[in-house]
Amino acid sequence: MRPISYPISLSEEERNQLTVVVSKGKASARAIRRAHILLAADKNREGGALKEREIAERLGVHPNTVYAIRKAYTEQGLDGAVKRKKRVTPPVAPKITGEVEARIIALSCSAPPEGRSRWTLHLLANRAVELQYVEGLSYETVRQVLKKRAQTPSS
Repeated sequence: MRPISYPISLSEEERNQLTVVVSKGKASARAIRRAHILLAADKNREGGALKEREIAERLGVHPNTVYAIRKAYTEQGLDGAVKRKKRVTPPVAPKITGEVEARIIALSCSAPPEGRSRWTLHLLANRAVELQYVEGLSYETVRQVLKKRAQTPSS
């Protein structure tokens, strides 16, 4: 069997944090499973660290999972190994930028079309598409833009 690549030596504080995560059960199942793996792989635990295969069999995971968690702990620390990584960018880029918002707001402040007493959300959305601010726009998006404007304090 290969030697353990990323040995784990938890401090007393880290061990206590992981024990709290495991015992309370308030964290995600993924975080609890990872905490169990780290506690079992700790060299400082009673009886010493368990082997990767033994940890994998006890917890019902693949040995590669144990290896990956050991590696994450060594490279990123406790939070990197247990918690989920936050996304840097949203999955879909926003359609409405600050410039488009400003144009929609300016359009809503302008005179309404002939034959109308005021702008409606549908009219604003359709006009923004006609003026090619965006390719397509829902009246709900226009509502959210205008609502956001109404909530910001004026100078």
